[in-house]
Amino acid sequence: MKTYDEINEKIKKGKAVVLTAEEIIPLVEKKGAQEVSREVDVVTTGTFGAMCSSGAFINFGHSDPPIKMHKVWLNDVPVFGGLAAVDAYIGATEPSDSQGIAYGGGHVIEELVAGKPVHLLATARPTDCYPRRRIDTYIDLGAVNQAYLYNPRNAYQNYVAATNSSSRTIYTYMGKLLPSMGNATYSTSGQLSPLINDPRCRAIGVGTRIFLGGGVGYVVWEGTQHNTGREKNEKGIPIGPGATIAVAGDLRGMNARYLRGATFHNYGATLYVGIGTAVPLLDEEMVSSVAIRDEDILVPVFDYSVEKRSRPELARFTFSELRSGSVTIRGKVIKTAPLSSYRMAREIAGTLKSWIKKGDFLLTTPVRPLEESLTAKPLEIRGREA
Repeated sequence: MKTYDEINEKIKKGKAVVLTAEEIIPLVEKKGAQEVSREVDVVTTGTFGAMCSSGAFINFGHSDPPIKMHKVWLNDVPVFGGLAAVDAYIGATEPSDSQGIAYGGGHVIEELVAGKPVHLLATARPTDCYPRRRIDTYIDLGAVNQAYLYNPRNAYQNYVAATNSSSRTIYTYMGKLLPSMGNATYSTSGQLSPLINDPRCRAIGVGTRIFLGGGVGYVVWEGTQHNTGREKNEKGIPIGPGATIAVAGDLRGMNARYLRGATFHNYGATLYVGIGTAVPLLDEEMVSSVAIRDEDILVPVFDYSVEKRSRPELARFTFSELRSGSVTIRGKVIKTAPLSSYRMAREIAGTLKSWIKKGDFLLTTPVRPLEESLTAKPLEIRGREA
């Protein structure tokens, strides 16, 4: 049994043994969890995928004369200004007024992190203390006061795969789905996924330091639609969307390589986010958790052509079967493709590993666990009298 303090001391002295979630699998298979728990201190994870529930708070600072911003745009993308005078929140999926979904909030965030100037336009209803009616200028990360990523829901513990049994092509957040089950798409990074490697969320809680967008961020709460009531397999991994995390971090320390605006054709704009976690191997149970393989992760395939909240489940496959390039449903061989980048997930886990080995990244003990018994509620449509 180890403690966070003991592991951090080893990190500071450059003596911590750190592996990625891929690297530890064969080691556990060879030596067993008990021996590995003595030899290895930390395992790093990574994921890089479209995370629509993302965005950033920005404080622009006060102009002269000052303005109480009412309507705000950044590069022609509407920004939520219903906060204090010069605070705003830009959502990743908000489309541009002039370019539509081809350019959205995620693209603005990427440009800010890349150091590019961004056009700020705001209008106001003047008051005695905020007399300015309009402002038209440019900002960058060096010119504003605060600019931090605040993503309400990231890094789903597991997700579903999508296909389309109808006779027409459909365009979804799971990408372009061809008719007559012409393809299937899936997400997450499987055995490298942050929350897959901590199925009970023992190491991930409020206050956990993480790799976020190429910089350092923190878990600030369970994510929206956090769902621990999902059916689980014998490894404790939910079969479908399970736990999620809300995360935050300073945009100034991030890297545009790991925060990329994107557009799903005929669907909408989004932001690809890179996240990595460091799992302390406190005991054998933690070792067993990080030794989970793609073969241990079960993913249901849903028919996205059905226009209902509860879509029919057509089949279940392991993550390794989905990664093989094809699966068979109802006797038909269907090509599969990922929406997230396994290569980038591997890079993130490796980068975080290097930070820890150099002593640049210490582990934090969660100050509050994520909710352990929370089920995502549906929105029922009801009248005022209900």
